Amino acid sequence: MASTNGDTTNSAPTSSSSSTCLSSNSSSISSLAVSQAPAPEPSVLTNSSVVASEPSCLASSAGSRQGCQPTATGEMSRTNNLQRIAQKKTQVRNYPRPKKLEKLAVYSSCKTEGCNCNGWKNPNPPPTPPRVDVSQPLASLTDPCRSCSHTLGAHVSHLENVAEEELNRLLRIVVDVENLFMCVHKEEDSETKRVYFHLFKLLRKCIMNMCKPNIDMAIGTPPYEKPSIAKGVTNFVVYKFGHLAQKEWQTMYDLAKMFLHCLNHWKLETPTLHMQHAQMDDFHNYQSNYTRWLCYCHVPAFCDSLSRYETTVIFGRTLLRSVFQTMRRQVLDKFRAEKDLMPPEKRTLVLTHFPRFLSMLEEEVYGSNSPIWDPDFCQSTSASTTASAPGGFNRFTNSGTPAASAASATDGANAVKPSSTLVPTNNHPAKTKEAAGDKRRLDEMQGAGENKKRKIEGDVKEELVTEILTLITDPEQMVGPDSSKRLEARKSKVFGKKKRIRRKRVVRGPKPPPTLQDLQKTLFPAHTARDEIARQEEMKGVIEFKVMANTFKERPSREQLIWLIGLQNVFSHQLPRMPREYITRLVFDPKHKCLALIKENRVIGGICFRMFPTQGFTEIVFCAVTSNEQVKGYGTHMMNHLKDYHIQHDILHFLTFADEYAIGYFKKQGFSKDIKLPKSAYLGYIKDYEGATLMGCELNPRIHYTCFSQIIRKQKEIVKKILEKKQELQEKVYPGVACFKEGVRQIPIESIPGLLEAGWKVDNTHKETEMDSEQLHSTLKNILMLIKNHQSAWPFQKPVDKNEAPDYLDHIRFPMDLKTMSERLKNRYYCNKRLFIADMNRIFTNCRAYNQPDTDYYKCANSLEKFFQSKMKESNLWDK
Repeated sequence: MASTNGDTTNSAPTSSSSSTCLSSNSSSISSLAVSQAPAPEPSVLTNSSVVASEPSCLASSAGSRQGCQPTATGEMSRTNNLQRIAQKKTQVRNYPRPKKLEKLAVYSSCKTEGCNCNGWKNPNPPPTPPRVDVSQPLASLTDPCRSCSHTLGAHVSHLENVAEEELNRLLRIVVDVENLFMCVHKEEDSETKRVYFHLFKLLRKCIMNMCKPNIDMAIGTPPYEKPSIAKGVTNFVVYKFGHLAQKEWQTMYDLAKMFLHCLNHWKLETPTLHMQHAQMDDFHNYQSNYTRWLCYCHVPAFCDSLSRYETTVIFGRTLLRSVFQTMRRQVLDKFRAEKDLMPPEKRTLVLTHFPRFLSMLEEEVYGSNSPIWDPDFCQSTSASTTASAPGGFNRFTNSGTPAASAASATDGANAVKPSSTLVPTNNHPAKTKEAAGDKRRLDEMQGAGENKKRKIEGDVKEELVTEILTLITDPEQMVGPDSSKRLEARKSKVFGKKKRIRRKRVVRGPKPPPTLQDLQKTLFPAHTARDEIARQEEMKGVIEFKVMANTFKERPSREQLIWLIGLQNVFSHQLPRMPREYITRLVFDPKHKCLALIKENRVIGGICFRMFPTQGFTEIVFCAVTSNEQVKGYGTHMMNHLKDYHIQHDILHFLTFADEYAIGYFKKQGFSKDIKLPKSAYLGYIKDYEGATLMGCELNPRIHYTCFSQIIRKQKEIVKKILEKKQELQEKVYPGVACFKEGVRQIPIESIPGLLEAGWKVDNTHKETEMDSEQLHSTLKNILMLIKNHQSAWPFQKPVDKNEAPDYLDHIRFPMDLKTMSERLKNRYYCNKRLFIADMNRIFTNCRAYNQPDTDYYKCANSLEKFFQSKMKESNLWDK
């Protein structure tokens, strides 16, 4: 990060326009990183309480050409310049009234009729040396003007009865005009000089007209883009880090606050410099934003007569894209240069975490599909849907809008109110226990404030579900029968039969005893979940799961050390390609944890993993079950326990490198090669394995994974019972429609027996207005006559002659022609318009089906069809 040297000799601003750097508050930014950050009060991420940044004109041109190197003297001088401006305004406020009028007369036009003098000029040169007491007036009201010779009183006659407070407001503008005058004369960049000069003339005009400044340049009014930068960064923290525990989230909060603070006090480079490394499209956007930034953010920092806005409140993604790369580089350079001044913990924050934070933010700033810039972004639609702490309390709240916040800035204010608020809740999430074998209750998965399930049209009534649940009382229908006793009985029966066969000395050898898979098919239905046996054994206490680690915080028990050694043996035996020393080092590493599957006080399987809470994911390092205990569902049940454990700790992503033998297992557990976690979140945190495939799994915090298959089974049974009840209602047989035998030509659809009972509803949206039969007959007769007389109707006047087209009936199953339609019309066949349209369309369809598109017949069909449709529409008989 660069800074500029300041001119300590002049109280008025001097020029600096050739670099992008932090302003006078670069020291305050460093102090933000160095100071101990307490738990933030409800406030916006932007830090508007610090002193506003000074303009580029507060640094010397020589200093800017020297590369904006930060010096303590330069930063102090810039702060002093702002303080001197404030002191100057306080000084003129305390002037006696004659001195105030004298100072205002310099910027007030002569009120004598016909005089064009725009300011009183003292005819007497100032004394040499200058007087010490500058509060005393140098002239009286009767002294003449050097330009127009009219008295000073003629220039300030309009101010005689003005209140003192209004005079003080005008004097503050006078000080701002004097500062802008120095800026205009010492600024080197033409674009910046043009803006300074425009504001200089604007403030002079406000003094003459005694009005409030209102920027009249064609640059629009704030805010210029939604969502604002502050809102986007707030969304970024919610989107990326909302799932973290309070301590880790607090770190991200502080980094976001630091970033917005830097940007609010950042001095943009001039468009001329920006053009050297920017594209033309970006240059035009940057040029307009630079002018807006000067008028509403930069100049008001030292001219408080203009309304000031925070950069992060009125600008959005467009400006951030333009300055992000340059700002990031210089900020990190400045932090590295000042690292020796920082405490160790803050040095880690700004030199380790802050660069990663900026890398992740960069992806969202320049990404094409980032959701954080969606104006309708809210916590519930973000990719990380767990921004709420355990217990249902929401960590984030949004209050206000950038536009409302911008409008709240008042004249003379150096700060604006918060725009979008990122507030940590007062209800800190309860720390979950890490004791081995802890299970998560179902009611813990649902927050106290969780919304009720939204009703959907067609949902099954709750009363029906309750009734069905009372019918399902046999637990064997849900989770399978109690298999242990039947399994033992089956084994004894098989082995007993084997002995009897031997006693009978049968020549043919005995059948081999059934395998566990055969017994499972016998005892469990075909759709039994893979982890059903493991769940049953855990319920009976045959197996258990323990989470353990070789931690330094407390000495592991002897039993835990034995289990860790057992895990090391299982991993070494089942993963022969992994070096034994490498396995031992990770299993006993305090940063890694292990989930052990224990049976008869002996480890038979486990998972070794490392959690990265700040990044929101866990790396699974080893996963294995001893060979003689496989194919029992232990692996699936063990993974489900690991998922529930991580949901308790607000980590919703798994990553692992799987070899060719493990890919199938991980796919069954919900892993995929399509990684949902952003690459910036895990890049550099996990080690690549040669010949392995990176796979990821995203957890759903609303699912209780160890009971998931059981719940699905119950839901299937409920659906099955509902279908049975529906079928009982539909088994009734209704009589057929016999009215057509009696000569009825048509009946309403709803009169068909059983149709309404089956759920059919009358569609009134396309219900046509029926004509009476005589009117319809007369209309159709006229239309048919017009069609027969049309010049393109000659091929369709009579049926196709078999001699002319012998194979016609082989291709056309239902022939139709205008002569046949005339006969049908005469016999009152067309009782509604649909029959008439159907026969007419059949003529055209048959013609196009039999003839080629380049024939006259085909063209006549198209022409006559258009004519037919137009006539039907004229008669209000066409509703297509």
